[in-house]
Order: sequence, then C-alpha cells, then structure tokens
Amino acid sequence: MTDETTPAPGPDPTAPHPSTTDAPDTAGTRTGAAGPIKGTAGSTTGATGPAAPRGADAAVPDWEKRFRAPRIGLPDWAEDAPDRSLFVSNATGTSELYAWDRATGKQRQATDRPKGTTDGTLSPDGQWIWWFSDTDGDEFGVWMRQPFEGGPDEPATPGLAPSYSGGLAIGRDGTAVVGCSTDEEGSTVHIVRPGQTAVEIYRHHESAGVGDLSHDGSLIALEHTEHGDAMHSAIRVVRPDGSTVAELDDTNGGTEELGLAVMGFAPVDGDTRLLVGHQRRGRWEPMIWDPLTGVETALDIDLPGDVGADWYPDGSALLVEHEYQARSELWRYELGTADRQDSPSPAATGTDSGDAAASATAPLTRVETPAGTVSGATARPDGTVEFLWSSAAQPPEVRSTSGAVVLDPPGPKAPGSVPVRDIWVEGPGGRIHALVQQPAGDGPFPTVFDIHGGPTWHDSDAFASSPAAWVDHGFAVVRVNYRGSTGYGRAWTDALKHRVGLIELEDIAAVREWAVSSGLADPERLVLSGGSWGGYLTLLGLGTQPDAWAVGLAAVPVADYVTAYNDEMEALKAMDRTLMGGTPEEVPERFEASSPLTYVDAVRAPVYISAGVNDPRCPIQQVENYVQRLAGRGHPHEVYRYDAGHGSLVVEERIKQVRLELDFAQRHVMERG
Repeated sequence: MTDETTPAPGPDPTAPHPSTTDAPDTAGTRTGAAGPIKGTAGSTTGATGPAAPRGADAAVPDWEKRFRAPRIGLPDWAEDAPDRSLFVSNATGTSELYAWDRATGKQRQATDRPKGTTDGTLSPDGQWIWWFSDTDGDEFGVWMRQPFEGGPDEPATPGLAPSYSGGLAIGRDGTAVVGCSTDEEGSTVHIVRPGQTAVEIYRHHESAGVGDLSHDGSLIALEHTEHGDAMHSAIRVVRPDGSTVAELDDTNGGTEELGLAVMGFAPVDGDTRLLVGHQRRGRWEPMIWDPLTGVETALDIDLPGDVGADWYPDGSALLVEHEYQARSELWRYELGTADRQDSPSPAATGTDSGDAAASATAPLTRVETPAGTVSGATARPDGTVEFLWSSAAQPPEVRSTSGAVVLDPPGPKAPGSVPVRDIWVEGPGGRIHALVQQPAGDGPFPTVFDIHGGPTWHDSDAFASSPAAWVDHGFAVVRVNYRGSTGYGRAWTDALKHRVGLIELEDIAAVREWAVSSGLADPERLVLSGGSWGGYLTLLGLGTQPDAWAVGLAAVPVADYVTAYNDEMEALKAMDRTLMGGTPEEVPERFEASSPLTYVDAVRAPVYISAGVNDPRCPIQQVENYVQRLAGRGHPHEVYRYDAGHGSLVVEERIKQVRLELDFAQRHVMERG
C-alpha cells in the first residue's frame, strides 16, 4: 500500500503521490508522469491577491496561521514559451492551479473544484493548461484542458475512458502520449493526435507508465515492470506506432533488484539522448543513454547519497539535485567534460558534502542554496535556477539564483518553528537517522513519533506545519527514517521485504529507546502517529508494541491488509506483491503477520483514526473492519470520516483534522502527566 513517490531520483511509475496528511508544506505542479516531479505534494498558496486569510487575526494561534499562510509551489513553465508558467496555490483556501504570464505579470486561477486540483502541466507552446479531473479525490478520471489565457475546459483526450493516470507527455504538434491504469485493463499507453481517435500502443497487466517524449516527437520512453518487480522498473523506448527501439533492463528479467527511471530526453531537436536514473552503485544516480546507438555515458558525480538530475534548456549541462542525510543541494554538471576515473567518492573517503564541494572540480559546480531542503528546482533559459526551498524552522519560498524571490504571495507570512537536530541510533539493520524537534525547557516531554508515509519516502529538514503544531503544544517530535526510507542507499530502501511493517517498527523501537534513555521523552506519554503508510505503522505498532505507546493517531491507514489489497488500485497490488513476495493466497502467513487487524485485540492505547471515504490507496472498508473490531471489544477509539481521497487539499479541512488529533492526544496523554 505504498503512497508516495520517492523524493530521491527514480520514482517508480507505480509509486503514487504523497498523502496530503503528512506531506511537507511544499508543492509543485504535477503531470502524473512516471518521471521525476518538480516538488512534493502539499497545501500551497499563490500570489493572486485574495482577501487576507483568517490567519491574519492575531488571536489565531500560530499553528493555525502556518496552515493558512499564503504559499506557492514551484512554477512549471512551457518549454517553448518560458514566460508562461503554471503553479499551485491555496489562495482560496483550497489548492488549485494558477496561470502566470511572466511578461505581463498577470495571474489567474485556472481550476476551481471543491476538493482541489494539483495535477497539471503546460503544453510546450504554452497555449494549453492540461489538468487531471477526478471525483472528490478518488484519483480516477480524465485529462481536461483550457486555453492559457482563459476559457472553457474541454476533454483533452476524447474517447479515453476514465482511469488512474499512468503519465502524460505532450508533443509540439499537439500529440499527447497518455498512460492509463485500471483494474480491468491493467496498464495501457495511448497516442492521442489532434482531431483523431486515440490509438493504443502498449498494454500489459503489470504496472507501466509514460516517462517522456523526445523533443521531435519520434521517440517515447516508457517505464515498465513486466518482469514482476514493481519496485524496480525497466525502460523501453518505442516509436509512436508502438514498435520497440531499445530496451534497458537492469533487473535482468526480474532476477536483480536494480531499478531504472526516466529523467527526460534532451531538450534539443534531433538529440536522442535520454537521461536515466540507475542504481548500479548502490544509490540513485543519473547516466545518459542513447537508445538509437545503445551508448551509455557514465557521469562523474562523486557525491554521497542519492543524486537526481534534469537538463538545462540548451542541453549543454545538467541540474543535479543531491539528497543526503535528510537535506538537499543543487549542482551544475557540464556535459562534454572528461569524467574523472581516479578520484574516490566522498562516501568512500568519509568526507561530507561540504568536503565534496571543496574538492570537486569541473564538470561539477555548486549552485548556491541555503541549508535545508530543495523540494524542486528548474533551470531557466537565461541560465538562472529557480528552486523551492524550506527548512524545518523557515517556511517555503520559491527562490532564484539571481537573488530574487520568484513569487512573493500577499498576506501574512507563516510563523517559523524550531529547527531540527539530527540523531543517529544503532539499530538491528544499521544506523538509523532521526530528526528531532522539541519545545523550550527541559525534558522529559510528551513526545510524538510522527512516522512518514511511503514507505519509499523520507523525512527531511523541510517546513511542515503538523510537527510545528505539536511543538507549539509542548510535545517533542521525533521523525524516523526507518529501513524502507529513501535517501540512504538502495540497500536501506530495499530492506523492506517480506516482514513488511515489522522491520520499520524495529527501527522505530530503537529510536524510541534512545528518546527515553536520553531524557527527551516521557515513557508514559508517547504518541505513535502517522499518515498513510505511517498510519499503517501506527496501527501495527499499537498491536505489536502495546506497552510502548500511550496514544495512537492513524490517518488514512492500512488497517486490514488483505481487504486493503483486494480493494486497492491495481498498481498498488503489484507493489504489495513485490513487498510480500506474492498474493494473500500465495503467502497468507506474511499478510497475516503484517496486518494490523491480526493484533487488534492486543491494542491497549486509545486509538484515533481519520479516513477519506473516496481513498483508492487505503480504501475505507478495510478501515471499517478494524474499527468494528475495536468497537466489539469496547476499546476507546474515535473515527473521523471525511469526503475526500488520500488526504485533503482544503486548508480548513486540514486544520480540522490536526485540531481533532491534538485534542484526542491531549485528553489521553495529559491524563498520564
């Protein structure tokens, strides 16, 4: 039941986007494609000048002001019309898409739906805004489009039935390559030419998606998992008629756990180079592959941690995004420079990224950014780089290497929070990295273990309103990058197999022991909390570690693994088969061992659960099964059901959910104080 694309490079096409219950307060427009996405999902706000939010009232507490403060996502821009941009905003109180003409400064709200819209992109000529229309957050829908200057929406892919999105790429002649996924049809890819009937060019029952379309429209890169390993994709390049040009498969037919990811074709007409993410050296990093010649070009990027990249607009260089120990930075890589073959990597020599900066020579040059997290970045035609940045203490901003703030939304700014400190704990599978925030004063504090979703995700030094709210209320917050998290190498991520959930909880238990023994946490007032996969780990932890936790708060969780498997979208079934090693019929003992429902009668802590009734990732019925078992034994619990999908894009709804969690935890934890 994975729910988040990895923030490191190389997201799998089956890996869904983040739950908005636990995402950091950063966002960018999304295309739903298999390739990397600029930014991570969450509530954001635009610079369109609406009435000041209620957060402007000094009587409103800081934690609510953080949610209501205007924010913007990283603007996406049209490749052939760079003055035309699209960004995400919650200026109306709901996250929607906004068009921005940089030449005139004009901005306008492009979408307006009760449950919000974040999935959108621009056509290369900037004439059209494409956006994905689902129903109340169920993620099942069709692509719509509207003129950039404004006008009525119209179906962008007439003739295609509603589906889950499997990626989108738009050509310069108006041709679209559209990926679809349904439980009945599996994965399909269609060519949609203007005024013509959609033509299917790919079909397979396993997960697959559209990666990119070459600049001249002659080549299409697909990510697929036909070999049956949904965690490690292969790449196939085809022509618009569906005929295969070349195949790149590091899994060796599913026998090796090595994934590939499409990062994009060169943005130059006639250039067939494809930027590819690979795991051949134990972490995500880029290389260049020409599918016509078969030539692979390794890149000399000797930085510790995971590395992603995107093209500069003229194709002469790469913008490198480096993730290491819950923080990120940017570099420029000049292409055409001879690779250094004799320099040991910083990881091998034990140096950190700062040492790497001092020793790095061309072709790698640092792009200066503040310490913290870059949640998305894009190189502009003038050579500047725009990036979405934040830290745990400072709210997000869209900045430029020119020194300017790209967009400065109106209204009051979000109050800051306290910085994180890094903790390293020896665990059963190696050193575990955790991030800690705490209120003023001396511990031990009531402490929330805020568990991230994914599982292929990681917590970082980025601004997040929910942890800040707990700190405001006197709680310490601990976030654990357990085995299964990204950003710590392939072995750490891929350790999550067969003993699903139990492995992560071993790491959480090790950090919990440190938190208590160090004097940070009051052992009688420990809260286990999380959204999506984090909600799943919360319910599983309450049942398998019943004496450890005073309260459990689970948002959009997996609660009954077998029912969840049967009801979820097909792409997630494939991921679960990979994680578990088979279906519930093939490996029933593994599903039973990893299901919170198995341990529900052992739960001692009061339980709070929130769930979206339209959630396709953690469907509502399996939550109801768990709740019925709690009710049957008269166990203290509360359930909040809301009319949305896997989280909410509505600011007031998010505030309501956090308020309910705070109230529940305070009532039950403070009884023990």
